[in-house]
Formats: sequence, C-alpha cells, structure tokens
Amino acid sequence: MHSYGVEPLQGIRVIDFTQYLPGPFATQRLVNMGAEVIKLEGLSGDPARQLGAVFKEASLVFEVNNQGKKSMAIDLKRKEGRELALRLISQADVLIESFRPQVMHKLGLSYEDVKQVKPDIIYCSLTGYGQISSMAHLASHDINYIALSGLLSQLRDSEGRPIHPTIQLADLVGGIMSNEAILAALLKKERTGEGSYIDLSLTEAMKSLMTTHCSIQEETGRRCGIPMIDGAIISYHIYETADQRYVSLGALEYKFWRHFCQAVDREDWLDAHLTNADVDNPIYTGMLELFKSRSLREWTQFGREIDCCLTPILEIDEVEWQDDVTGVSLDKDKAKWNHSNFNRKSPPELGEQTEGILSSLLQLNKNEITDLKNKGVVL
Repeated sequence: MHSYGVEPLQGIRVIDFTQYLPGPFATQRLVNMGAEVIKLEGLSGDPARQLGAVFKEASLVFEVNNQGKKSMAIDLKRKEGRELALRLISQADVLIESFRPQVMHKLGLSYEDVKQVKPDIIYCSLTGYGQISSMAHLASHDINYIALSGLLSQLRDSEGRPIHPTIQLADLVGGIMSNEAILAALLKKERTGEGSYIDLSLTEAMKSLMTTHCSIQEETGRRCGIPMIDGAIISYHIYETADQRYVSLGALEYKFWRHFCQAVDREDWLDAHLTNADVDNPIYTGMLELFKSRSLREWTQFGREIDCCLTPILEIDEVEWQDDVTGVSLDKDKAKWNHSNFNRKSPPELGEQTEGILSSLLQLNKNEITDLKNKGVVL
C-alpha cells in the first residue's frame, strides 16, 4: 500500500466488469489511489468469490483484490440490465472489462455503444490475446501467457526444465500495465477532453518485459538475457546456508565484492570477482563452504552490517513479519506486524450496494427498485 496524502484519484468513478485476478488487481490499485470502483457482477457474482483458499467463508483471492469496492449485482443479458449499466456508465470516467472479445459487443456494451452515452469514456479491454489476434477466441490462463512470452523459458531447474511458478506473473503484471494505461488515459483526458480505448493483451504485456532478452538474443544468440546476472558468476549468485536456507548475493560491482571479501577475511578472493560459479572453480567451492558455515540469521545480520548486497531469501510468512523495509527479524515474537493488509477495507458482499447505486446515482425510487428485484434484473 502507498501513502499519497491527498488521494490523487478522488472523484474518479470506475465501472468494473472484470473477474478473477488481473482486472480486480488493477482496479484495486485504483481504489488505493482514491477512485470509486463500482463492481458490476452477474447475479451469481464474480467466480473469484469461490476461488482458492477460504478464510471466514470468503475467498482470499476475492477479498484481497476487491477491498473498498462497491458491488452491484445485475443481469446484463436482460434489456433492463443493459439499460441500467449504460445509465451508470454515463456517469463514470473509466470502464474496464475482461470478457472474451465480442462479449461486450453482444451485450450492447462495446466501446462504440458506450461512446454514445459517454463520449469521453476511458474504456479498457483486458484479455489474454487481445481483440483481433489469431488466438483471440481461445481460452487461456496465466501459465499460457508466460509460456508464450518467453518468460517461462527463463525459469529453469538445474536440469534445464521449466519451473512451474507459484505466482500469477502475467495476471499481476497485466493488471499493473492496464492500471498504468488507464492513468495515462486520464491524463490525456485532462489535457484534451478526449476519451480512449485501451486494448491490453496479457501476453503482450509479458512480452514487453522480454525486450532486453530479445535484443540480446538477436544480436548475440544468447537466450538467457544479460550476462553475469543469471547466476553464472560467484559474486551474483544464490547460496545455501548452514540451516538449509538460502541467501542472495548481488555483489556485481567490485566495491561490494571487496566489502564482502574483506569482511570474511578472504582478500585472496578479490581477483575472483567475476569468475564462474562452477565446481571446477576453487573459489566457488570455497564460497559454497563458507555460506554453509553460518545460519540464515547470521548471514542476515552480516548483510545488514556489511554493504555487499547480501539478503536472505524469505519465505512468504516471513515477509509479513518485518522490523522495517530494509531489516528483517526472523523472530516473529519480537517483530512488529507490518503487513499491508492490516488496515485493509472489507470487500463488498454480492450486490451490497445495488440499492444505494440505483437510488443515489440513477435516481430510482423504492418501487422501481423493488420491481427490478422482482423481475430478477438486479439482486
């Protein structure tokens, strides 16, 4: 979470048709900056409400990515539901959706449809493969996007096999990039009064992370990016500790390597700074032995005292318990709680704000709202 002082997006209203992770993650970031996000859900709700780990009868995936939003449950397959959605959109600044291509067109809620009621709308379509690519019609998930982008090929085990990530890189990066594009479009609108259409492909978002790798491959034939930072040298490497934990050493610049060598009383290693992390290298085998001679806690303290770019590789439960951003306490009983979700807002119940939105924004009276509920248009 960030502290902006005066929330920069206060007064900005976002209509959110997204589900699962990428879109909700993007709009959660807009909430954090002060935007009002109205989540338009089907009558059965965002499927993420039942996805993955559950805490107190709520999906943590949904809870974490929908804090502080408003939920309106509406049947968009019905004419009355679409008309309500358009009326709501006419009072918004941003619309973001993550359906397959053509779904919003079939619902009568495409960019061209929406422009008729809100000419300066910022409309973001977030999909796996974009709106018009040869794969646009195919189902897909995070693992597919990172596979096609070339990124997954960079994550390999010691035998060269791709490692299955346990974090949704494309979903999260794509969410950030759609958020970035929306913010840029808001700035454009402020300057010109014009709206924008954003076609954001999660696969293309991930490919944009690989531009340096692609350039290096084209010019040199090397497939694994920038030399020296891929674990091939002893000063930029991961090492195992005495207690079967791991630390990351990033002493790429010579001064940091010098600090390290002097602190461990091995100035005879100074000239080995950029030598290979290979068992045939006696300095490397010496490094392996050295790191296995101390515990993770000891190396953590060493890294705080010696300016040599040495940090522990933390487990996820340890990330939550920290003294501050730069210092990690591995003693949970003494560390203070520093988790960003400590003061988090609650996510909305399905349709929790439906009546309020119909009443305050669309100016419907109680009888009209009751009639819509009885017809099954809203929940």
